[in-house]
Amino acid sequence: MPLFTYKARNGAGKLVSNTVEADSSKSVAQTLLSRGLTPISIEAAVQQDAMIQQFLYWRAAQQLGINDLILFSRQMHSLTKAGVPLMRAITSLADSCRNIALKQALAGISRKLESGQSLSQAMAQYRKIFPILLVSIVNVGETTGGLEQAFQQIGHYLEREKETQSRIKSALRYPSMVLIAIGIALVIVNIYVIPAFKGVFDKMGAQLPWQTRLLMSVSDFSVAYWPYLLGGLLVTALLVNKYLDTAAGRLQWHKALLKIPVIGSIIERATMERFSRSFAMILNAGVPLIQGISIVAQAVGNDFIGSQLHKMQVGIEKGDSISRMARSIGLFPPLVIQMILVGEESGNIAEMLQEAADFYEGEIDAELKNLAGTIEPVLIVVIGIMVLVLALGIFLPMWDLSTSMRH
Repeated sequence: MPLFTYKARNGAGKLVSNTVEADSSKSVAQTLLSRGLTPISIEAAVQQDAMIQQFLYWRAAQQLGINDLILFSRQMHSLTKAGVPLMRAITSLADSCRNIALKQALAGISRKLESGQSLSQAMAQYRKIFPILLVSIVNVGETTGGLEQAFQQIGHYLEREKETQSRIKSALRYPSMVLIAIGIALVIVNIYVIPAFKGVFDKMGAQLPWQTRLLMSVSDFSVAYWPYLLGGLLVTALLVNKYLDTAAGRLQWHKALLKIPVIGSIIERATMERFSRSFAMILNAGVPLIQGISIVAQAVGNDFIGSQLHKMQVGIEKGDSISRMARSIGLFPPLVIQMILVGEESGNIAEMLQEAADFYEGEIDAELKNLAGTIEPVLIVVIGIMVLVLALGIFLPMWDLSTSMRH
């Protein structure tokens, strides 16, 4: 379908512009008038190559982050609270949006709303942009007439999620930078430092110990075959990435992440905090229990934990209690299981799940505070091993040579 670029003025006289798909410029004009916009100019857009468009959309979708969804939720809450019609609200956000992927999604939603679809139905067709959890809350808000409250809930939830992500990223930044620095240092030593010493040893014709000969052999191999090594690494990375795109690959990777020392427990607690908080929100919104678990299992961000939550859902469908199934899957600590049990008995599971989310948040904070103290000794040992290898393989032979020359 052809693309058209238009300029128009809204009811307040403000100039707006955008690019839309339409059969003709006449169709664009009719659409603008139906939205309360007065067309000024409508021109056929210069279309980019299809592959370029796909690349730009993919890049924009990759760059779309939680901040964009928070802003979208806040704006939708403000617009619906002010009584702005839904169609006009979506159109105005599409006009002002900077992210190409979100902009195209909102423009598409606007067209689907015009064709008679509900907002949640339209959003569900853009799963790469809008998570299933967000779509489900919007669906409940439409059904109950509380769309304003739905977007407010989504905004609060995403803000808490952003805070948790920021704390984890900040805590992991230091060890990540140290590991990267160690990797760069190893490459420099292997490609530049060791060959320089090799030239010195060759000139002296010295008999070298096995440690030094091993270092020299590794360095020679790296220098001679670095294009093949680099190509092998790239091919391996592509194959691993392709495998991780499959359901089985993601399941195995997400399961392995949970077993990483120190980091794994933080990932598990962060995932369970996300489950507890999102499940509480979705129950408070009025989504049925079984449907809520199914939705949240897809939204936790870890396929292995999601599969365990699916087992929990199957057990509840067969008549088991939530607390019993929570105990059987082995993901919840005893304290959280007791919270769920109390929630079952009192009929207020959502409140207890919110308490569980706060508990997990405290656990995450405690682990993040201890993370530096736990990882630093490991990093010191790694650096110490590097220094020891260099000392035994390079500097010790140099010392022996200088000593023999003096004698």
